[in-house]
Amino acid sequence: MVRKNKNNGTEKFEEYYNSLYGQRWERLKAAMLKETKPILLAEDMPSPYYMDKASIIAAQLLPVEKNNIVLDMCAAPGGKTLVIARKLNGTGKLVSNDRSAQRRNRLIGVVRDCLTPTQASVVKICGYDSTKWSLHEKNVYDAVLLDAPCSSERHVVNDSKALIQWSPARPKQLAVQQYTMLAAAFDAVKPDGYILYSTCSINPLENSMIIERIIKKRSGRIEETDVTSINSDLTNLSEKQEYGRIILPDTQNGCGPLYFCLLRRLG
Repeated sequence: MVRKNKNNGTEKFEEYYNSLYGQRWERLKAAMLKETKPILLAEDMPSPYYMDKASIIAAQLLPVEKNNIVLDMCAAPGGKTLVIARKLNGTGKLVSNDRSAQRRNRLIGVVRDCLTPTQASVVKICGYDSTKWSLHEKNVYDAVLLDAPCSSERHVVNDSKALIQWSPARPKQLAVQQYTMLAAAFDAVKPDGYILYSTCSINPLENSMIIERIIKKRSGRIEETDVTSINSDLTNLSEKQEYGRIILPDTQNGCGPLYFCLLRRLG
């Protein structure tokens, strides 16, 4: 009987990401192995909430105005919901969704503790399957945030068990789910509304290639918006991808990884 190599996943992981990043991979991996440095979201909160700086930057890119109806499709643990709810400031409506009951309970606590009663009053928390959202709602939202489940390589490199279990099939499986969620977000947003797609993955398969696919599939009905016109600092803080931009920890003092792309559904 041939014994299974316990390090097989680790070796495949190294080969896979080395093929994507070449000489940069060792430097990028070393940056992801370092302890993260979350920052305070805002000073004027009932209870403090700390987030990766890259996540705050990305969430703030979603165009949200008072009285908008907004959907946060994969909202837990809740940081990006806080950013959106603070923008709405008691007006409009924010639907914050997460399918996991455990994560949803955490989300409920974050909204309760970190928002004022006025800010929290417009937040509705639910637990639907995001991939099937368009089955019950279409053309409803002014803006949709999809912070999609992803490979989360920073977590993987810091977890020996996750490394051993890693397989190249994992990002392929996630990419299928991510595209289905993004297609559902497209159906849920109103014409001329915005979708912010983000992940904490460094894999183009889960990032720019997802965007490329929906632009081709929805040809003439969706376009990328240049986020540097919203935040000019992103020219230096992030790196342009084929579609969207990415913040990587080896060049940004440890923050990230965070990929994001702002899309507009055309009327």
